[in-house]
Amino acid sequence: MEVKKEIKIEDKKSVLLLENRKKLTINGVIEVINFNENQILLNTDVGTMIVKGQQLKMNKLDVQNGDVVISGKVDSFVYTSDKSKIKKDSIISRLFR
Repeated sequence: MEVKKEIKIEDKKSVLLLENRKKLTINGVIEVINFNENQILLNTDVGTMIVKGQQLKMNKLDVQNGDVVISGKVDSFVYTSDKSKIKKDSIISRLFR
């Protein structure tokens, strides 16, 4: 009989290093969901992360180790809760708010 161990968010590790708002190093990245020069959306070990800024570029993307290095002017980075899903609003849903 195989026993599965449930891995909690507290058991996972994620390291963020922001240098002078110009270079953001992130560990524990599972995938890059979406990116452009103003926003990068990442799925990490501890939740979904949104990085906002200007002239953002991904200098390093190592999916094997989960390392990402972002350069540009970083204005903010925020983790979203696991329960909330990031979705793009349709035009109709925006009209009826």
